[in-house]
This record gives sequence, structure tokens and C-alpha cells, in this order.
Amino acid sequence: MPPPLTHRRRMLVLAICCMSLLIVSLDNTVLNVALPSMQKEFGASVSGMQWTIDAYTLVLASLLMLAGSTADRIGRRRIFKAGLVIFTVGSVLCSVAPNLESLIAFRMVQAVGGSMLNPVAMSIITNTFTEPRERARAIGVWGGVVGISMAAGPIVGGVLVDSVGWRSIFWINLPVGLAALLLTMRYVPESRAPKPRRPDPVGQLLVMTLLGSLTYAIIEAPAAGWTSPVIVTFALLALAALVGLIAYEPRRAEPLIDLRFFRSAPFSGATVIAISAFASLGGFLFLSTLYLQNVRGLDALDAGLWMLPMAAMTLVCAPVSGRIVGSRGPRIPLLVAGIAMTASGVLFAAFEAETSNVTRFIGYVLFGLGFGFVNAPITNTAVSGMPRAQAGVAAAVASTSRQIGQTLGVAVIGAVLASGIASGVGTSSYATTFVDASRGGWWIIVGCGVAVLLVGLLTSGRWARATAQRTARCLEQPEIQEATAGASS
Repeated sequence: MPPPLTHRRRMLVLAICCMSLLIVSLDNTVLNVALPSMQKEFGASVSGMQWTIDAYTLVLASLLMLAGSTADRIGRRRIFKAGLVIFTVGSVLCSVAPNLESLIAFRMVQAVGGSMLNPVAMSIITNTFTEPRERARAIGVWGGVVGISMAAGPIVGGVLVDSVGWRSIFWINLPVGLAALLLTMRYVPESRAPKPRRPDPVGQLLVMTLLGSLTYAIIEAPAAGWTSPVIVTFALLALAALVGLIAYEPRRAEPLIDLRFFRSAPFSGATVIAISAFASLGGFLFLSTLYLQNVRGLDALDAGLWMLPMAAMTLVCAPVSGRIVGSRGPRIPLLVAGIAMTASGVLFAAFEAETSNVTRFIGYVLFGLGFGFVNAPITNTAVSGMPRAQAGVAAAVASTSRQIGQTLGVAVIGAVLASGIASGVGTSSYATTFVDASRGGWWIIVGCGVAVLLVGLLTSGRWARATAQRTARCLEQPEIQEATAGASS
């Protein structure tokens, strides 16, 4: 019989899980600061820079649900350990990449490991903290780690890029990954779902086809042309994969994506909010990093310091949001998040906030405030009300939504930026061209903030909670019937 989970050990398990989130999140924030240095060394285009980010988030999004269901089936600690090993090896490979193509490929290796970390860690947390209020606070701490990575990433990345070179940004994953692996082997208990789900290779293939085709079409369209045969083919392939997924998954007894989850308004709302919020984050970091270094001429460290107000607000607000969710529910944090993120986007889209130090600072603070409040209600809403046996899959859907959002944010906003720069070349200075070209991207971020506000308002009331209760009963009914049949026989 396993030893009891004392309060001290539960806190230690939370810390170990947060270490995995730290290296995965840190990798993205550090990479953003290093983008201009990579661009110069490899002579890459805007789309090349998009792929260094999206190759990672795309593979991550494609495999998260598979990792979550596999962990429920063969053991969460086992998959978590495998993820730490693969992610650490992938980091070493990225640090020695000889060209852009190799870097993108090694980033995909990293993502395979990363897909085994965050959703599985969230499932471990969900099964470790079973009391709802304690779980909400633990998830608030989990969200605060994103703030830590956002605060430390740009500064650490700036120091490393300026002093050692961009390759050194991948070295910081080694000590954290190894420490997390050793601690996991000693302290994290093994757990599985009572009735694990069987693999769904067809569903997995459809998800990968959908996300890969859609991302390729968006990123490459500015260069190839939106009506070119290649882009149209990939767009139609994505549409066909989506139709196939919707038609095929409900027919399986144990699908990769249980579409019944989406009968719960809070769960569906959390999915839409996650996509919107992380699309904003991906686009915000992408535009800000390129502007600060390529337009303002700042070095990596100074650009990283400009990200500090946003990161500090995320770090402060995430635990506060977790406590509010635990005591009063998700509505207040979601409304605060939607208003703050919308206001930040409007400053940049309508008033060119990036061109003034004062308005840029205010815009970064507002975005950090909004993003700090949005993460805890997403995670808590996604897993609360769902049967604990499906915690891995529910957490994986939420994590997948985040990665899909970040992938689409970089792809869409990067495509808008690339199109605007291409059409404005030769008509004015690069600085003016960049600001004008980025305005469409900032308006997309405004739209994402409005979506967080409205969907949060719609899916956090009494009606929404009733749909979550009905969905939970629907999901639990087959398990109850099966248990009853087994007992009677």
C-alpha cells in the first residue's frame, strides 16, 4: 500500500510538477527574445521565425491528448519521466543545430517530450489535491509558474544571448529537467485511471492532419499566395480532417476526443477562452520582440527587461486568480482578464502604444494583468465537474487548446505582419512600415480579449453550471452501469 499523501508531500508533488511547467514555459519565453539573433545567423524570413515557434506548439498540440490518455492507461509517473528525458535530450539537440531546418526538427523532438509533461502533471495535481478549494489554489500556484517563466525567461534569455549566444538558451533546461526527473522517481506516486481508454490511432491522425495543414496554410500563404494551389490544397485537407473528426469520433466507444465533454458550457467556454488567450499571448510576444529589437534596435537583454512589467503582473495575479476561483468561482477572474487584455490590445491597435515608452509600459502591464487572471479559471473549469477517471484527458484538452491558441496566434498574426511588410516595402521607413503592418495583428489581439470577456460571462453562470452537472452524469453513467453489471454477475 503506498504511503499516505501528507500535506508536505502534496506540496512537494506540486513543486515537482511546476518544475516541468517551468522548463516548457521558459523555453517559449526565452526563445522569443532570441528570435532576432537566430534570424540573423540563419538569414531566416518572418515565416522561418514563425516555424521555430509553431513547429514546437504544433507537435505539442497534436500529441497532448494522446499523452494524457496514455498516462491514464499505463501510468502518469511513467509517462511524466519519459517526457522529462525526451525534452532534455531535445534541448541538447537544439543547442547544436547547424541550420534553421535542423533547429525546427529538434524543436519538434522537444515538443514530443513536452506533450508528456504539462497535461500529465496537471492530472497528477488533480489526483493529488482532491478537495476543490485546495485544488483551485494549487492550480493558482501552477498558473503563477507561467508568470515566473515570463519574468525570468526574457531576462535570462537576454543575458545568455548577449553574453554567450542564442544556443545557450537551451542549456538552462538541463539542470531543471534532471532535477525534476530525480525528484519524480523518489516522491511522485504512480497513478492510473480505474478504466483507462484504448488508443485511437485514426482520431490521432485526423488531429495531426487538421492542425498541421491549417498551420502550414496560414504561415506560408503570404509568400505563396492565398489562392495558390498548395495553400488551397492544405486548407481543404484541414477542412476534410475536421469533418472526419466530427463524424468519426462519436462512433467510437472510447474516442481520443470525447465530444460529450463539449456539452458542458464551462468546459466548452474554457476551450474557447484558452485558444483566445494564448493566441493573444503568442501574437503579443511575437510582435513585441521583433519590434523592440528590429525596429527600436534594442539588444536582447534590454528587450527582455521591457517584458518584465507584463511578466511581473502575471506572476502576482495568477495566485490571486486561483484563490478567487476557489472561493467565488471563475467569473470575476475571467471578466478582469477579458477587460484588461482588450484594453491592452486597443492601446496598440488604435493608439500605436509601442511608439511611446509610457503607453508601451501601460500596455504591457494591462496585458500581464489580464493574462495572469485567465490561466487559473481555464484549468479549473476544464477539470472540475469531470469524473476523476478522465482527469488526464480533460486536462489534455485544456492544454491542447492553449497550444492551438499559441500556434494560431503566431501563425495568423505573423502572416498579417508579413503581408503588411511585403506590401509596404519601399513606400516608407522600416519602422513606419512595421508599425502599420502590425496594426492588423493588434486588432486580432483585441478580438481575442473580447472573446475572453464575452465567453467568460456566458459560461460562468447558473445555466452553465447546470450543463456541467448534466455532462458529468452522462460521462459517469456508463461506468456506473458497468460496475453494477460486474457486481451482479
